[in-house]
Amino acid sequence: MIYLDNAATSFPKAPGVPEAVAAQLAGMGGSAGRTGGPMALAADRLLFDARRAVAGLFGLGPRGADGVVFTKNATESLNVVILGSVGFGDAVAVSSLEHNAVMRPLRRLERERGARVIVAPFDGEGRPDPAGLDAAAAARPALAVITMASNVTGAATPWQEIAQRFKAAGAVVCLDASQAAGHFPIGFGGCGADFVCLPGHKGLLGPQGTGVLLCKNLGKPLLCGGTGSNSALPGMPDFLPDRLEAGTHNVAGIAGLYAGVRYLTALPAGAVLAHEQALLADFAQRAALLPELTLFYDGGRGAQSGVLSLCSAHMDADRLAEKLGDADVCVRAGLHCAPTAHETVGTLEQGTVRLSFSPFNTVGETRRAAAIFKKVLSEP
Repeated sequence: MIYLDNAATSFPKAPGVPEAVAAQLAGMGGSAGRTGGPMALAADRLLFDARRAVAGLFGLGPRGADGVVFTKNATESLNVVILGSVGFGDAVAVSSLEHNAVMRPLRRLERERGARVIVAPFDGEGRPDPAGLDAAAAARPALAVITMASNVTGAATPWQEIAQRFKAAGAVVCLDASQAAGHFPIGFGGCGADFVCLPGHKGLLGPQGTGVLLCKNLGKPLLCGGTGSNSALPGMPDFLPDRLEAGTHNVAGIAGLYAGVRYLTALPAGAVLAHEQALLADFAQRAALLPELTLFYDGGRGAQSGVLSLCSAHMDADRLAEKLGDADVCVRAGLHCAPTAHETVGTLEQGTVRLSFSPFNTVGETRRAAAIFKKVLSEP
């Protein structure tokens, strides 16, 4: 099998991830922060070490570890920020490349709180329209949410510049790093954002059911409940990470996430992105020889993650993905939960077939996949 659906969920996981999850389930049953027994203390230590590792990977430093909040996925992280930052009648600025994890909470706030969602036009290569960006900033939004890289085209946006622009306009700034974390270098300390949302099961190579919210301010809780700290308070604690972590942690999942982060931290800076971009270029060079394919590829400018969308002139995306699956090539077809991004690149009606590479894909797999594409497209 050639697995090219890593933008949905990475596979295989980093070395040590399955073992870390299994060891936690088999050998420890404690809840972090709940008791003083040895298993609970071991869970406390695991969460402490995992927070420090995540903080290190994203440039927060050891003292920034309290700003690492564990969630179950990037969608939960985004909901924490969006639902906690937008009041009645507030304006919210977003790019035209956003995922439904951003757009659906905002559409809900349009209905329930009269929020005004301002969509700044971007192109398929992640570049904003200057006039649209000016208009969005002039609206003085309470919140700006910007994807760091499109899950449809893999195009990186100029997130640091945009974050600083909206921060100067008085907005709370949230970056969606779902397709950037683990791929592009991200220094949270200097990126200008208040929050960064990311999944554990994609570029961080950890298990599903894990996510992270990086915080520079307290935020408002999405859930309220037990934290193991300040239990006499009627409300959630006023310090991180406890304020945003209600309920029992997914300690086994966090153990796996920690293993994935350790693996990435040990690699040379930029190694993952360079490897994925090389595979992308190799595949694109071969796919470009098939005249019926349209590729969403930046030509090697270096501003694209290991994600490539394509369309066939003669076969719809779902059918092409099905035939590739029959040939043991795993890809994803459709709108990828990002209809505004597809509208931006002109594929809202048909969707695309998306390939997404990982550190563990090889040139041999890329070339076999290109040959299988050619064979499948030639079949009646």
